[in-house]
Amino acid sequence: MTDRSIPDQKRVLRAAALARRDALEERVRAEASASIVARLGPIVAETPPTVLAGFAPIRSEADVMPFLHAVRANHVPVALPRLSGGGIVFRSWRPGTELVPGVWGIREPPEEAPLATPDLVLVPLAAFDAEGNRLGYGKGHYDRALTALREAGFSPRLVGVAFAVQEVEAIPTEPFDVRLDAVVTEDGIRSFAPTA
Repeated sequence: MTDRSIPDQKRVLRAAALARRDALEERVRAEASASIVARLGPIVAETPPTVLAGFAPIRSEADVMPFLHAVRANHVPVALPRLSGGGIVFRSWRPGTELVPGVWGIREPPEEAPLATPDLVLVPLAAFDAEGNRLGYGKGHYDRALTALREAGFSPRLVGVAFAVQEVEAIPTEPFDVRLDAVVTEDGIRSFAPTA
C-alpha cells in the first residue's frame, strides 16, 4: 500500500461510517446521544477540566449540547470551535449566547467571544478504530488545531464522541493525524494506551 492510497482508503471508510450513522433512526440517535451524555459525566469528574471544549452537532452527529449546558451550570468554562482563518480556534461559550452559522452552516460562537485553551476536548468524528485513530470530515481542521495546542505547550485530553456504528476495523494513518485518548459511544467508554 502506498502513501498515495491512504486518502482514498480514508474516503471509503468515512463514507461507509457516515452512511451507517445517517441510517440510524432519529429516535435511536436521540436515545444513543442521551446514553453518551450520561457517560461523559464520569470523565469530567475523574479529572475536572479548567476549560472543556465541546461542539454543536451537525447532520447526524451525537448531540452533546445537553452535557455542555450541565457542565456550564456547574461553573466549568466551556468552549466551542470556530472556523477562523482556515483553521479551528476555540472560543468561550455560555448557555444563552446565541451561536451563529459559520462555514457550512456549523453553529459556532461569535467572533467576539474570548479565545479559550481547553484541557479536555470532546472531538466529533466520522469514524474511529480500536487503536484510538480518528477520521474527521477530511479537511484536517481538528488535527491542525490540536497539533497547534500541543506545539504551544498544552496537552488537552482528547475524547472522541461517536455512535458505536462509526467504529471501523482499522484507519490508515498519516504523520499529521492526531490520536484520541478515549472514545465515548452509547455502548461505553474506550480508553487507549498512549503512543510511545
